Amino acid sequence: MSDFKFVTYETLDEGTIARIMLNRLETRNAQSRGLLVELDEAFLQAEADDTVRVVILGGAGPLFSSGHDLGSKELIAERRPGPDQHPTTLINGGTRKGAELRMLQEWHYFFENTKRWRNLRKITIAQVQGTVYAAGLMLMWACDLIVAAENARFADVVGTRLGMCGVEYFAHPWEFGPRKTKELMLTGDALDADEAHRLGMVSKVFPTDDLTDRTLEFARRIAALPTMTALLIKESVNQTMDNMGFQNALAACFSLHQINHAHWAEIHESKWAAAQEEDGIPNWKTAPPIVLATKTEVRADA
Repeated sequence: MSDFKFVTYETLDEGTIARIMLNRLETRNAQSRGLLVELDEAFLQAEADDTVRVVILGGAGPLFSSGHDLGSKELIAERRPGPDQHPTTLINGGTRKGAELRMLQEWHYFFENTKRWRNLRKITIAQVQGTVYAAGLMLMWACDLIVAAENARFADVVGTRLGMCGVEYFAHPWEFGPRKTKELMLTGDALDADEAHRLGMVSKVFPTDDLTDRTLEFARRIAALPTMTALLIKESVNQTMDNMGFQNALAACFSLHQINHAHWAEIHESKWAAAQEEDGIPNWKTAPPIVLATKTEVRADA
């Protein structure tokens, strides 16, 4: 076991499978800077280890990830001067001002790192349970395969809760399809695991209590393939998507994301870079619950 604070790292099956678990239970694995930096280090550790063939990414507790950390005490301490300030807030644009600061920091720690994980030189499997919110989708979509618990739900509420056009790694049209993406972003509704499987986004759906064991079983099957075969299958699919415009689309949507932030920061006296109640967005504490997108209802019952 490696010595991380916000993630756990272990190898299984004589080192052929690495398992990384997000481990911020008190925030339902919300993504603070500390967690993201450690996650990158853990992925790179698995990538560097030639014994590792498959990497599992999961989350401890009832939720895989609740998305970006938007205000825990730990996050606030990471950003402010003091003994707990994270060193990455002082590099990679962290000392710049305004939109430049936000754009550079988000490029390095939300966008470029997710692309790097997507192109990891090992097969990766996301093991997800509970409702996977917004930036939780980014982590999941960076993986080659997704295994979901029966209780998994997938939702991006940044449009309906923050007035944003999506998260930084905007893979939504590629994963949901274009019209379903528009529906889910405009309503904030969710997909269940079975619908995600029908869309081809999720590979397997297992009973929630069996998720860990069945994911490991699935990883063992993949790990039995010759490493060169697995790598070139991954590369063939990724390069096909890139030639279809995936990388350019991501870059374009990241820029739109920054324009969206800049708009809200410009019109708010507080400089808060997302929509607020005065802009027509409900308070997240009293907002209607997230419901499943259903075929025959404008809005499903909670």
